[in-house]
Amino acid sequence: MTTPEHGGPDRDGVRTSGRGPGPARAGSRIVVVGDIVTDVLAVLAGPVAPGSDTSAEIRVTGGGQAANTAAWLAWQGCPVTLVGAVGADDAGASRLAELTALGVRCAVRRHPDVPTGTVIVLAGNGERTMVTQRGANLRLTPEQVEAVLGASADATHLHLSAYTLLDAGSREAGRRALAAARGRGLTTSVDAASAEPLRRVGAAAFLSWVRDADLLLANADEAAVLAGPGSPAAQAGALTEVTPHVVVKNGAAGAVWAERGGEVVSAPARRVPVRDVTGAGDAFAAGLLAARVAGASTAEALDRAAELGAAAVGTLGARPVADGSTEVAAEVAAEGSAEVAG
Repeated sequence: MTTPEHGGPDRDGVRTSGRGPGPARAGSRIVVVGDIVTDVLAVLAGPVAPGSDTSAEIRVTGGGQAANTAAWLAWQGCPVTLVGAVGADDAGASRLAELTALGVRCAVRRHPDVPTGTVIVLAGNGERTMVTQRGANLRLTPEQVEAVLGASADATHLHLSAYTLLDAGSREAGRRALAAARGRGLTTSVDAASAEPLRRVGAAAFLSWVRDADLLLANADEAAVLAGPGSPAAQAGALTEVTPHVVVKNGAAGAVWAERGGEVVSAPARRVPVRDVTGAGDAFAAGLLAARVAGASTAEALDRAAELGAAAVGTLGARPVADGSTEVAAEVAAEGSAEVAG
């Protein structure tokens, strides 16, 4: 049993709040499909002491790869619709309220018989480890995705979090999202999500599911699972046999964009103080996608992606915030500093 979808305010044009200087243009809506969770974020003061206590700064925030990417897209002024599922609980209501406040149109179903997904995030030393309960995310259906696409006449691109494909309960919804988007003439992208789940399903199976997407994004660990060892440029080039465009993110070493039969473009990371790397890849994806739907070149899109990724690592939590701190982080990212972002 489900409750009706939660619909945010209609945002067909460019947002004007000024929180994020965005390259978006009206009528270029991006539909993001995938996970919405509550992050219980612990920024550790030092290494975990097994069987004892470790000091940390702890906060409860919104998370989920798809939800984070949608939030960063909206922060830039890009029209965005998020398709997902939450529980009919206080956590689900809070996650939807946060996203709506940022300008995300939420086409999200609330399920009374399962909880909203939760992730415990242990962050420190430029890395993060996640312990996950998928919860209502497993209830995403192909019919829900197709209905949202049918009602999104202004959509030009669909972005899929691969967590949807990596879980058997939601896999058909993810595969149908890509097929339905292509059938409607939308371009598509997939974020590879996480290395360990990729290992469990196997590279061959995953690559068969995303073969017709236009763009695949992967970090260094994910690229190693999918393409084997090698340089980011070599991995990206190998993966263009599956999707025509591939971006491999390599943390402080920057990112590489490869095009099938074409050029390989490298871009450096921004040098910024690092507070928390949670959600940095999601912000990177949002910067890249917003720039591309606005007609930016590959180099310009990578630059915008690096700017948002740097803003994210300067922010505690995986989302932009409304109190100005993300804006400060973005300014620092643009100016640079002595430390290197992860």
